[in-house]
Amino acid sequence: MKLIKNSYVVFIVLALFVNACTSDRSSEKKLPEPDPNNAGLKLPDNFGAIVTADNLGRGRHITANDNGDLYVKLRNVNNGHGIIALRDIDGNGIMDEQKGFMPYGGTGIAIHNGYLYCSSDSNVYRYQLKKDELVPSSEMELIATGFPKQGPHATKPITFDNEGHMYVTVGAPVNAGEEKAFSMESPGIDPSPYIERQAGIWQFDANKPNQSQKDAYHYAIGVRNGLAMDWNFETNALYAVNHGRDQLGGFWPRVYTLEQNADLPAEQFIKINKDQDYGWPYCYYDHFQNKQILGPEFGGDGKITGRCENIEPPLLSLPAHTAPNDLIFYTGNMFPEKYKNGAFVALHGSWNRAPFAQMGYSIVFLPFKNGKPTGEIEEFATGFAGKDEIKAPTDATYRPTGLAQGPDGSLFIVDSLKGRVWRIYYYK
Repeated sequence: MKLIKNSYVVFIVLALFVNACTSDRSSEKKLPEPDPNNAGLKLPDNFGAIVTADNLGRGRHITANDNGDLYVKLRNVNNGHGIIALRDIDGNGIMDEQKGFMPYGGTGIAIHNGYLYCSSDSNVYRYQLKKDELVPSSEMELIATGFPKQGPHATKPITFDNEGHMYVTVGAPVNAGEEKAFSMESPGIDPSPYIERQAGIWQFDANKPNQSQKDAYHYAIGVRNGLAMDWNFETNALYAVNHGRDQLGGFWPRVYTLEQNADLPAEQFIKINKDQDYGWPYCYYDHFQNKQILGPEFGGDGKITGRCENIEPPLLSLPAHTAPNDLIFYTGNMFPEKYKNGAFVALHGSWNRAPFAQMGYSIVFLPFKNGKPTGEIEEFATGFAGKDEIKAPTDATYRPTGLAQGPDGSLFIVDSLKGRVWRIYYYK
């Protein structure tokens, strides 16, 4: 009888163990099958892509919550909404639920300490995110305001460190500090009036409402348009990819050829150090000469450095005019080890490389080693434009502009033309 009882107990324990293992396996989320031809994207081996959402409107930046919900910031309000919230209900990789909220278009969006932060061209706001809510029920709270009114580069990208600070980019309202904006051979205003409240990055308290720019800390100056910006928690530092100036050849044909105009200046991947000057509007980076060059608006001839002698070169230079619109440091565990703590950059694509074909329209990866970029630039995802050669941005089918890392380590990319969202994942 005792033997029977013991056998029964063993049977029950084994049954419970098998059931537990089966339950664990059944609860694991399987990766979806890649879309045919990876939804038009060319990726490294063993990476797949699906279209997880589409036709949202002109997407800009994107962020992912811990539960997998996505939030896409729209450049313009679409059907009264500046943010589109997305949720995958059945776990098949496709965002089944789609809801809009927030009354302003813009660019910046991020989740930080249980709040969804988002920006218009004039202000930064936040919503409290409560458990299981897709669209926040909380009131929209004003966090940062008082920025100058401007047309060009008015968007307000945002990111956060781990010490309670929010960083906001304020772009330059003109091309190169010229007296008459975007005009032939217009001299520069010296000293520049644009670097006091623009062309830089400001540090705010991430938790304090109704802050004004004049009360924030002017963290870095001379950054023409740091639209792509992220905090690197491995190095505990802020980084950006700065949009270089345009039309050296177009506005200064006596100094620069059209060929030089197409390849100068480089887009700059920079570490943003507190109180550092990055040179705009006086300087631009020439990657052929490996130095900062004095702009023609301030007496430069394409060779002399002048006051730019002490402006540090970037950590890495990217091709001219490719428009780096977003930057994220990869911290997930899905991708191979080489990607850990490296940087993904969304290149929105150039418009002014004539007589050559346009460049960009892709996602590139910048490997890091021991907290520093190795110097390599790897193409990670291409094919967004839909054709091999682009003469003008209007030729492109899609233009990648925003990046986010999902909770499982997938990479999400949003397009600025139609509002398509891709999910890229790694499978062995």
